[in-house]
Amino acid sequence: MTDPHAPPAPRSGLSLHTRMLLGFIVGAGAGLLANWFVGEAGWLDGLIHYVTDPIGQLFLRLLFMLVIPLVFSALVLGVVEIGDAKSLGRIGGKTLVWILVVTAFAVLIGMVCVNVLQPGTGLSQDVGQSLLAAGSERAVEVASKREGVSGLQILLNIVPKNPVEAAARGDLIAVMFFALMFGIAATVLQTDGTRSFVSTVQGIYDICLKLIGWVIELAPYAVAALLFSITAKLGFDVLVQLARYVGTVILALAIHFFVVFPLLLKVFGGMSPKAFFKGAEPALLTAFSTSSSSATLPTTLKVTEEALGVPRRVARFVCTLGATANMNGTALFEGITVLFLAQFFGVDLSLVQQVMILVMCILGSVGAAGVPGGSLPVIAMILVMFKIPPEGIGLILGVDRLLDMCRTVVNVGGDMAGSVVIGRSEAVAEARRTQRVA
Repeated sequence: MTDPHAPPAPRSGLSLHTRMLLGFIVGAGAGLLANWFVGEAGWLDGLIHYVTDPIGQLFLRLLFMLVIPLVFSALVLGVVEIGDAKSLGRIGGKTLVWILVVTAFAVLIGMVCVNVLQPGTGLSQDVGQSLLAAGSERAVEVASKREGVSGLQILLNIVPKNPVEAAARGDLIAVMFFALMFGIAATVLQTDGTRSFVSTVQGIYDICLKLIGWVIELAPYAVAALLFSITAKLGFDVLVQLARYVGTVILALAIHFFVVFPLLLKVFGGMSPKAFFKGAEPALLTAFSTSSSSATLPTTLKVTEEALGVPRRVARFVCTLGATANMNGTALFEGITVLFLAQFFGVDLSLVQQVMILVMCILGSVGAAGVPGGSLPVIAMILVMFKIPPEGIGLILGVDRLLDMCRTVVNVGGDMAGSVVIGRSEAVAEARRTQRVA
């Protein structure tokens, strides 16, 4: 039977993820060549401003357009399909444990790497000052956005006063809470009205998946455009100046992605890492090109259910929550960046202070927006707490988009790996219950 949600088969005969990979290679290669041979020519700036940037932004807008209805419908249906409070609590508890444990691993890896490699001590003051001057305006803007609210207020903000307003602001955590409450109430009531409501929500979810199938057909072209814009503007100059910092972040992300995830998948998920990475490739490529867990969520859900074989109720619940709460790549990046800036400014941090930063990064990553650059205000807040100049963010702004792309891949990979592990644990528990009943 043909999957009604599947996108139409490509006329070229190439699979979607192969075409996305080709778009990635063509866009990045063309951008680097343009940067090397053309530099800062006016026509190149015009091409980026009027052609490639709008194509990429149109693709992102189409994906973001679907995020709110998809989050609401996926969570409501996930809760309804889980069926009872006990099962919901069990899957929710496993999801929370996964987020905390894997994020703690990520931050720990990052902090070990930054203490061993000491990237902040290898940057000359002249280069540092030039980078600070180049990014000073945006650094001040980011630093001014740091939240000055208490932990209690953050907890209270999870419950929206107006769910429509929360949806309009893109406050996904508040929307998720509202959807969870709706799903729980619909599960408890089980009336004709609630069954009709659930059928309507299922219709919304199905429509979202069909729209996603159409939008994702544009992905190869959008990936090429986004990568061209980034590489043509970035080039290698800034990368060379911040090579040790960039190398430290990418090394730590790679260890977490290619060592920790495969071990957890093999031991707890019962899945070959090779099969996982092959099945997850479309979502990982989308994550890299968009730098947004939220924008990648439609593809993440589709891939997790169809390519990785995770039960629908688990995939909907874990991936939807994970798009905002499971930010292990972001937490790792935040920890490295705070310690890097402390090293650059000569701020000596004790082991206890570094442990405090670790905890702050774990908690801060949960509240970081699942959009490009969403972690920068959190970093600014942590810098202020430890008397590190928050304007130092200007040092890393030149390479933040590249690193944002890399850490988003880890974030999305963590959502899918968690779904596989939790899905298997639920299947094992269900098999044991069936044996006891028999």
